[in-house]
Amino acid sequence: MASRAIDPPTTSRRGCFARFYRRKGAADPAQGKGPSPQSAATSWVARNRALWSRTLEPLRPLDRPRARATAWDASWPIPRELTSVRQARRLVTAQLGDWNLEGFADTAELLVSELVTNALRHTRGPLRLNLQLRGSRLRCEVEDTDPAGPVRRVVDADAEGGRGTELLDLLTEAWGSTRTPTGKTTWCEMLTQTPPPNGSPASD
Repeated sequence: MASRAIDPPTTSRRGCFARFYRRKGAADPAQGKGPSPQSAATSWVARNRALWSRTLEPLRPLDRPRARATAWDASWPIPRELTSVRQARRLVTAQLGDWNLEGFADTAELLVSELVTNALRHTRGPLRLNLQLRGSRLRCEVEDTDPAGPVRRVVDADAEGGRGTELLDLLTEAWGSTRTPTGKTTWCEMLTQTPPPNGSPASD
């Protein structure tokens, strides 16, 4: 029986280009079809809007209305008024009540009062108060538009003020200042639970 040669499968040049253009989402030159200019422009605008929204996210104004990213975050603008410190204390007390942390309200009020007072005295522009609960840590933050961090001062024993940093050292687990695109955030953290002993499963 005569053997018959088996030719390799052939694909037309037009078929190759058609698959290429379908894969790229471009127009098939043979059929003259592709994404419309209007849909392409809309897609470009959407991509760039998403890009800029992510880029400018840290630059949101500090005086924007109250915000809650999650059930364990709270944030409020603080006006530059004589009653702002008292308002900040009330906000802290109410929020800790919602989180069933009433027993820590007095200490948190004192710490937030110090942070807000310091910001009112040494900065200009809008302020913002943030509270965050992460596990056993309560974090209090005050944002402002001055990038300069707090300065630790040596005060006399008879001085009536200037002991804010000593108070933070005494009552917090940690505190500090972090630069932001709009200025800085001065923060402090306190424990809401007794830390477990070293080596226990909960401490790993």
